[in-house]
Amino acid sequence: MIHDLFEKKEKKVEYLELIYDLIFVYIIGRNNELLHHSGNVFENPGLFLPYILCTLAVIQIWNYTTYYVNIYGKNGVREHVFMFVNMFLLFFVAQGTRVQWQDQHTVYHVAWALILCNIAFQYLMELRSAVMPIQRQHIYRQCAMLFGQAAVVLLAIGEFALFGTSFLSAVAVIGGIVMSFAVGWGKGEDVIDFPHLSERAMLYVVFTFGEMIIALSSYFEDDLSLNTLYFAGMAFLIVVGLFLSYGVIYDHLIDREKKTNGLGYMLIHLFLIFALNNITNALEFMRDEEVSVLPKVVFMAVSLLLLYTMLFALGKYAKVVCRPKPWFFPALIGGGILFGVLMVVFHENMYVNIALTVVFVFMVFAVIYRFAQKSEQI
Repeated sequence: MIHDLFEKKEKKVEYLELIYDLIFVYIIGRNNELLHHSGNVFENPGLFLPYILCTLAVIQIWNYTTYYVNIYGKNGVREHVFMFVNMFLLFFVAQGTRVQWQDQHTVYHVAWALILCNIAFQYLMELRSAVMPIQRQHIYRQCAMLFGQAAVVLLAIGEFALFGTSFLSAVAVIGGIVMSFAVGWGKGEDVIDFPHLSERAMLYVVFTFGEMIIALSSYFEDDLSLNTLYFAGMAFLIVVGLFLSYGVIYDHLIDREKKTNGLGYMLIHLFLIFALNNITNALEFMRDEEVSVLPKVVFMAVSLLLLYTMLFALGKYAKVVCRPKPWFFPALIGGGILFGVLMVVFHENMYVNIALTVVFVFMVFAVIYRFAQKSEQI
């Protein structure tokens, strides 16, 4: 079997992987700062483009590294060296993640390209021990994808220098997503250690929630009053409800023994983590009186709906006994639309608005919790 060719054993999350993740914790904060040092970002929607590209590019780098470690990682010296080199390069990516990103465009893209090449070279070094054609084919495909994306990233430097545009940067991010599926579609079910992959994704989500908790701390900075207690308490409940929802899905619904190449699972998490970053920013916008009420309320509503879309998309990886009935998703979509409409209708009353958000978050959590109870009973 292919599984035997790759000599897969049960894999545990290594200490090195957790150290590696620390740099991404730092970059999460840098990405979020892009929207909070630009004045009223909603008056210039173009400011969202660097934020979106930087966020997705960094999560994608993390995905690539996690996939390599999942299949070939041996927790050896060579692996340590390559990962620490990428950590060093990621500091340049973090420093280039700023409002005046144009000044750091070249450094950012050179570091980005080198990180992709670093991962590709690790695959190439596996050729020495790859004795079967299917192994070598897998390595060549991964290298073609990574080197190809790195080439587009480097071309983006010239595009920006000549035209002042970043079209190729977007192509690199989107192309990376498309190429990942093209390379791995229908392959890899026997070589991916899904328990390890799902645990790594969960840890990234936890780190993202950590940044959300930091953002929440601003709600407690005002003088103690009923108004402060109300909004701080409501914001805290929103974070708690979101955390519990993901926690129940991960602990009770996801089938971690499922045979899958994990591509869809990681793609869902890419946008799930992106949605959590947006919610973190939305919580901070709610505190900013200079930002117009309607756009920041809409931003919160859209971010929550994106998050829940991704959470329920994880149902593909749930235990069979947890699969919802056909009427469930239309009802869920209707509830989401109603929530969005109510958020817009009551956008001028922030007391009602934040209370609606809390109610919606815990209603969805109740649905998820009910699925978990059913799965435990069967």
